Amino acid sequence: MSEAKVLRKPGNLVWQESVVSKEERRRRNGHGSCVLWLTGLSGAGKSTLAQAVSRQLENRGVSSYVLDGDNLRHGLNRGLGFSSEGRRENIRRVGEVAKMFVDSGLIVLAALISPWRRDRECVRNSLEPGEFVEVFVDCPLEICEERDPKGLYQKVRQGEILNFTGISAPYEPPLAPELTIETHSQGLEEAVDQIMSYLEEQKLIQKQGDNR
Repeated sequence: MSEAKVLRKPGNLVWQESVVSKEERRRRNGHGSCVLWLTGLSGAGKSTLAQAVSRQLENRGVSSYVLDGDNLRHGLNRGLGFSSEGRRENIRRVGEVAKMFVDSGLIVLAALISPWRRDRECVRNSLEPGEFVEVFVDCPLEICEERDPKGLYQKVRQGEILNFTGISAPYEPPLAPELTIETHSQGLEEAVDQIMSYLEEQKLIQKQGDNR
């Protein structure tokens, strides 16, 4: 029997509990932790928004990290394709990494198309209540295609890319997201403020000027 097969047997694996708790890390950091899961079509503005929120959090002394879908496919998920199975494994892996960052006391911003509700719910269910914040970055397909910052829509129309979400592959919008950002009608600053206000309301970060 190969080593790989042995390692897959649950009986041979033992979970090692951390001697430093999530609550201890949160107290040390001075803020809560969660994953802001930004989902939406390509070109909707997920990465731009995630980076802008991370910048604002850093300015306020809040530790955060952006998990960008494209960046992760350069490394962690480099070997995955865009089949249904590849996309699901992509989300599963990112969800596992996001959970580790949440356990370490950070606010995580995951910016991925993540087209299927079931996959997003799997990530939600892997976290504790309140730790998964679904942010629907909503923008009509025609505007995303007009923006086309990566030139992907043009390649799709030319037949160079198959199984492209929103055109030749489905996208399932969230049914009850914690937040909806309409990037076709909201400016970036307004969108960032909306997310920051939510984090304050949920007591994940302190309100500005509140040093209690």
